[in-house]
Amino acid sequence: MRKQGWRNRPGHGFDFKQRRPAHLVVQGPVTIITDPLFYALAIPAVVALGLSKGGFAGAGQMATPMLALAMPPLEAAAILLPIMMAQDAAALWVYRKDWNRVLLATTLPGALAGVGAAWLLAAHISDAAVRVFIGVTTIAFVLYHWLGPRVARDDDAPAVGLGVLAGAMSGFTSTLCQAGGPPIQMYALSRRLPKMNFAGTITYFFASVNAFKVIPYVALGQFSTKGLGTSLLLLPLAMLTNMFGFWVVRITPQEVFYKVTMVLMFVISVELVRSGMTGMLHG
Repeated sequence: MRKQGWRNRPGHGFDFKQRRPAHLVVQGPVTIITDPLFYALAIPAVVALGLSKGGFAGAGQMATPMLALAMPPLEAAAILLPIMMAQDAAALWVYRKDWNRVLLATTLPGALAGVGAAWLLAAHISDAAVRVFIGVTTIAFVLYHWLGPRVARDDDAPAVGLGVLAGAMSGFTSTLCQAGGPPIQMYALSRRLPKMNFAGTITYFFASVNAFKVIPYVALGQFSTKGLGTSLLLLPLAMLTNMFGFWVVRITPQEVFYKVTMVLMFVISVELVRSGMTGMLHG
């Protein structure tokens, strides 16, 4: 997202020097992207999404920043959203028995408020600033987890206020720049859920958040025929990698699963800070 916010601009495409879309093939009412650079970035981005939706929460955080190298971030997010919703449907079935009702009841009201706040502020807030904020917050959490004192805690304590705040931060940042993973992951990791329960709870959370985001994205004019056509083209790959993600999570030992999740969160957060600072300095 650039500093001008998300107000829709008719004909906005990938060529920043002109108003008409670039690199498109028109097939009746549907247009698709044909730029090779886009697909060089989109294919690994969709693979990362598949692993994330399969249960390796965090991997999908790389998808939108990768596509943002070839197009405006919100246009990238709008292309990925239908893909993510299709993956959500498959993941909800796989994890239908593995999710934490208390955690979702605590975090989803905050998430809905966060999506609404992002909708209201979308035209006025910098994507770069949001990236830096969420990146720094997550890095601090991961470093504390690695280096801080080992303090026993009551895992049954509701921590309602913290859960609502984590949900709100995830809903807000997911809507603005598809960087909603770290806050809810921080909260869920602090609850020390079993591996499958953690993966299922994160799946249910983001399936809900993605559904919440449809109305703001439509209202802000982020969907287009070219974007939806490209989403459909990428969908088979997305679903295949989703199935692979389910298998990887099931065979990965729990301790390894959490260690990999922490490393992914740290690496992605460093990239969020780097890209955010670059955007702020060049903006």
